Amino acid sequence: MILHHLMARKFVVSLLILSLVFNSRTAHSWRNNSSLDDIGPRCEPSSHPFGLCKTRAAAFGYPCEDHMVTTEDGYILSLKRIPHGVSNSTKNTTRIPVLLFHGLMVDSVSWVLGTPKQSLGFILADGGFDVWFANTRGTNSSRNHTSLTPDDPEYWNWTWDQLAAYDLPAVLQHVYDHTGGQKVHYIGHSLGTLIILAAFSEHRLLHLVRSTVLLCPIAYLYKTKSKLTRLATQILLAEAFHFLGYREFNPVGPVSHEILLIICGDPEIDCYDLFTAVMGPDCCLNASTVCNFLQHATQSTSIKNLIHMSQMIRYEGVRRYDYGNAKENMKHYNQPRPPLYNLSSIPTHVPMFLTHGGQDFLGDVPDTRHLLNTLVRTHDSDNMEVLYVPDYAHADFVIGYNAPQLVYQPMVDFLQRH
Repeated sequence: MILHHLMARKFVVSLLILSLVFNSRTAHSWRNNSSLDDIGPRCEPSSHPFGLCKTRAAAFGYPCEDHMVTTEDGYILSLKRIPHGVSNSTKNTTRIPVLLFHGLMVDSVSWVLGTPKQSLGFILADGGFDVWFANTRGTNSSRNHTSLTPDDPEYWNWTWDQLAAYDLPAVLQHVYDHTGGQKVHYIGHSLGTLIILAAFSEHRLLHLVRSTVLLCPIAYLYKTKSKLTRLATQILLAEAFHFLGYREFNPVGPVSHEILLIICGDPEIDCYDLFTAVMGPDCCLNASTVCNFLQHATQSTSIKNLIHMSQMIRYEGVRRYDYGNAKENMKHYNQPRPPLYNLSSIPTHVPMFLTHGGQDFLGDVPDTRHLLNTLVRTHDSDNMEVLYVPDYAHADFVIGYNAPQLVYQPMVDFLQRH
């Protein structure tokens, strides 16, 4: 009861702060009275949005296909495919399929933001793989539904629970069916690791997957080092926005500006470098790639999904979405607390390649070690490989300029062995 009382007080405080923000005529930083647009890196404006097929693949001469997949709950997802590389287009050659699943608030373009020698999507295609790229519900290319539109609040009534239960199986099954029934190498980054671990913990999708690569896994978030993320969680900020009727969160939209306005009032939060404040101090990103990422890869998610992520930071363990009281949880789960995803029950025969970085604020070292202890305790030693990069933060694994040498080459070696 004391805990719920304290959370209620924080919730009221958040609502009062939001009311002050929305009633102010101009959004200014509380720290230096400057426009919120001045917070963060500056990039030259881009007049053309990036598309994986039409912009990135076409620019470098790669073939690219656009597939559409409908989930059991009606979301119509865009699935991209680069079937082969530029120089290895021999017909009737069987190529093992690889599915790349992006992280939170980005889409599949994040895998091809660099040159062919820097981007994992192109490297895999040139390495002889049949490469598929997932795009979750709510991202720019996956905003259609059989009966809803993004303007409908119900369209955004989901969390990563539904990504694991609907998006992931729909996409994996499509790749499996369209590649002659071949098992798929799965590569996930950040949120893309969480959903596959959740599925595996319930012994789902194992018949479709050949091996799994976990880049910066975020299964456990209880000890995350991001002060910005922790503060937003502590004051129940996502919950407050949801209470006020907001359902979509666009990281470059007006709601995110209002959230930053609140968060940046804390002198311990470095809002002049939001990239670092959220993901950790990266070592190996060049400015042009960061600008491409911020301008073209950032995508919407649901406010409800952010609430779910906040719950993972607030409480230990990996659970389904908490509806906030025993009555609602009983209605959805037939028990007063949300069920746990028991990661220790993941079958031991699944080959896994796990990478993590010493400077990662989201997939921080203590939480990742907790995950490793959970997986390694029962996993076959021959099927588990771990790569630790001390200088890497969260984004370095996807867009770092030296990731091809440090991460992708040993990863490809792993895939070829399995």
